[in-house]
Amino acid sequence: MQKLLQIFTIKDLRNKVLTVIGLLLAFRVLASVPIPGVDAVRLSQFLGSSQLFGFLNLFSGGGLSNLSLAMLAVGPYITSTIIMQLLTIIFPKFKQLYYEEGARGQAKFNQYSRILAVPLAILQAFGFLNLLISQQVISRPDFLGMATNVLAITAGSMLSLWFGELISEQKIGNGISLIILAGIVSSIPSAIRMAFVSYTPGMLAAYIAYALIFAVVIMAVVYLNEGERKIPIAYARRIRGNKMYGGATSYLPLKVNQAGMIPLIFAISVLLFPQIFAQIMTAIYPAAGMAINSFVTNMMANQLIYGVLYFTLVVAFTFFYSAITFNPDEVAKNLQRGGGFVMGIRPGEATSTFFRRILNRVNLSGAVFLGLIAVLPIIVQKFTGLSAIQMSGTALLITVAVVLETMRQLNSQMTMRGYESLS
Repeated sequence: MQKLLQIFTIKDLRNKVLTVIGLLLAFRVLASVPIPGVDAVRLSQFLGSSQLFGFLNLFSGGGLSNLSLAMLAVGPYITSTIIMQLLTIIFPKFKQLYYEEGARGQAKFNQYSRILAVPLAILQAFGFLNLLISQQVISRPDFLGMATNVLAITAGSMLSLWFGELISEQKIGNGISLIILAGIVSSIPSAIRMAFVSYTPGMLAAYIAYALIFAVVIMAVVYLNEGERKIPIAYARRIRGNKMYGGATSYLPLKVNQAGMIPLIFAISVLLFPQIFAQIMTAIYPAAGMAINSFVTNMMANQLIYGVLYFTLVVAFTFFYSAITFNPDEVAKNLQRGGGFVMGIRPGEATSTFFRRILNRVNLSGAVFLGLIAVLPIIVQKFTGLSAIQMSGTALLITVAVVLETMRQLNSQMTMRGYESLS
């Protein structure tokens, strides 16, 4: 605690922390302002009966739990970022912009992502409102009312994104991640209260099992996030004039969780798309839309089908996203240009093949673990009989990853000012 309190002894760092706290409070206020005509009881029942939408509520920062103006929060921006990264595979111009033009290119890439987030927010708002109307959570408004709600929700999403950008500018954490974390943390008191209210002596064994699973998952998530495969790299000696360069050894770290929580977001986006598409189709072609919606709803209601689909998508997207973020061919070329090589491996194609083989092995363990994290609520509910939407493995993964990253940035800020490391 003494080391943490040192943060508040530095005026500049104290102002940054207070600014972040103020922006998070402003977001929580925005997430508490509901749109008109919400049936709170029906909404609670609807979210409680769906693992999918309970998970989505986490990524909305808790805004979906009361259909607030921030019900989408940073979701459209996350979706637009995913789409833009997928486009780097299809269009070489986007790949060059993101990977080869440095900070300026990435800033422009992010600007395109923000622009794309606006129409995505409109589509998602319209699809969700129609889905909630079909579940009788809200009454059907007239055209002007629907347009007003869609625009209000879109504005709330863009405002949430702005809050996230302002938080990121303070350089003590990623703003988007901290907004998601705020929603997870805000749900903890109500989850604990419900656990106490619903407790009976016969549930003691289930509660103990749940607590043990909770502790084990936290340790496993920390281990996964910090785990990495270090590949030793040597640099050839070069003599220029009277000076000698190179000759040093280093290592290339390959994280076990190379893709972070992106595969979870990819998977949930794919699972949500058919339902949103069905609601949009219902507004255009009612018969076809209702048929699609009925099929998708019945399929997702089956816990086994939902769990298998979710696990498979997470594993597949882990490999897919890792292939985007770590290109063995490019890494091997850059290493060769810098005079580096993997000891015992020929530079060039052989090094690229070596990196690809190691990456696939590392990704396999990371992908399986992420898949198990994704379906953890189903497993916990099966063995303990307790609902784990609010305390799911996904929420723990996000919480641990965000806290570790924030601590690293705070540690860096403290080190820059000559103070003792937080860790």
